[in-house]
Amino acid sequence: MDHDDFRPIAPRRPPPPPGLAARLRESLFSNPLSGTATLLLLALLAWGLPRLLDWALWQAVWAPDPEACQAARGVGACWGVVAEKHRLILFGRYPFEQQWRPALALALWALLAVGSVLRGGRPGAGRVLGIAWAAGLLAGVLLMRGGFAGLPLVTTDQWGGLPLTLLLALVAIATAFPIAVALALGRRSGPPLLRGLATLYIELVRGVPLVSVLFMASFIFPLLLPPGSNPDVLLRVLAGLSLFAAAYLAETIRAGLQSVPLAQAQAARSLGMTAWQVQRLVLLPQALRAVLPALLNSFISTFKDSSLVTIVSLYELTGALGLALSGDPVWRPFKVEGYLFVTAIYFLGCAAMSAGGRWAERRWRHGGCA
Repeated sequence: MDHDDFRPIAPRRPPPPPGLAARLRESLFSNPLSGTATLLLLALLAWGLPRLLDWALWQAVWAPDPEACQAARGVGACWGVVAEKHRLILFGRYPFEQQWRPALALALWALLAVGSVLRGGRPGAGRVLGIAWAAGLLAGVLLMRGGFAGLPLVTTDQWGGLPLTLLLALVAIATAFPIAVALALGRRSGPPLLRGLATLYIELVRGVPLVSVLFMASFIFPLLLPPGSNPDVLLRVLAGLSLFAAAYLAETIRAGLQSVPLAQAQAARSLGMTAWQVQRLVLLPQALRAVLPALLNSFISTFKDSSLVTIVSLYELTGALGLALSGDPVWRPFKVEGYLFVTAIYFLGCAAMSAGGRWAERRWRHGGCA
């Protein structure tokens, strides 16, 4: 037999990936029903998009001119209301000449968010970012409150707009997460009494709307305290938001813990780990990876739920919009444009959180997150 007969066979190359046209055809016209739905949506888009662009852009009034806006009603949008009222919408009743302080706090939190995305996957970054966020939130709160270094004191009842919305969401998420982990661990593997209390708390909180929790935190809770003690309404609202979000997060984390095979815990215990080390180093990291999309969904819900604090006279973003327009008969007819502006802010915030979550999921999937 010839020596050449024993040459290794070259591996077969995988077929090239399908092109863009093939992927679009598979996604949009994979079957008659999908193709029909695609054509209907394209027809609806062709009919509605030019009208929307005409109203929102081509015929819109951009200058803060009430007469021009009145003349364009029904034909074009009046974005002049945003140009006229944007500072009141973004900062609420915060003193006009001091609004650079909440603006600086917003910039600080934005830098922290960017830094979290850029450095979140590096070894040991979690503890550093936790300390940085705690310091950044405290610095933002002190800057907005003032009362030192020549900064006038601004009480929390004057805070509002976007800084208040972000503060409520960030503090509620940061406070609710460790509470949720404790509740999930207690309900899943705690002693019977602790398991029963955790279950009762979760089911009780999930059985009532957030509005009632905020109402009780603002108006009922102070009645239970000794006379003369009345915590700041912002602190009470933050406590209500945090405790409400913790109940939902706890069930999400518990679902993640149940997805981890029991053999993982048994193998860790056989290596001499304590029960807490098993939970912290083995089970919780895997559980959080498994439910990251659900956790992100809860974080986004908390961010949007902050709009409900208006019922207790805290004028966050949507409340500040009502404050800006309700008492002004000149600009009141253009609330739609104001709400679209606020909607765009919420959408950008949620989109940024979603993008960060997808980035973290990719890093964790490839083992890059510490």
